[in-house]
Amino acid sequence: MLEIKRISIDEAAILIEGARRKSNELGIPMCTAVTDESGHLLSFERMDGGKISSISIAIDKAFTGAVARKGTHVYNQLCQPGKGTFGIHVTNGGHFSIIGGGLPVTVDGVIVGGVGVSSGTADEDLVVAQAALAYFYEKTGFAE
Repeated sequence: MLEIKRISIDEAAILIEGARRKSNELGIPMCTAVTDESGHLLSFERMDGGKISSISIAIDKAFTGAVARKGTHVYNQLCQPGKGTFGIHVTNGGHFSIIGGGLPVTVDGVIVGGVGVSSGTADEDLVVAQAALAYFYEKTGFAE
């Protein structure tokens, strides 16, 4: 029998709060998604002014962070013509994202979920996702 560690809805809310705080600081209204460890959506927020097109992008970034177990920005570098992972961005029904802003959420070295942020540039989205994780670890006391 397997035992699965999974982020809770209350913990997902902490990630979204951390993203919202950083988004407000940057002055960029973001869409933020949180998934469980298998990439299924747990929680989502589109801030006032967040791009409508960023709704599905944020969800796909969170999915990728959780199931691929690396940040989406890493796959952006790996998914180049001629490289071994070229084409990965069209897998999983097109839900695999290679745009920066999606990260895995780990607790004690185990992936428990994913967070995805979209509406700014890929670099801005990544900064907000990183801030969401930092806030999560600060508030919960969990270790990465």
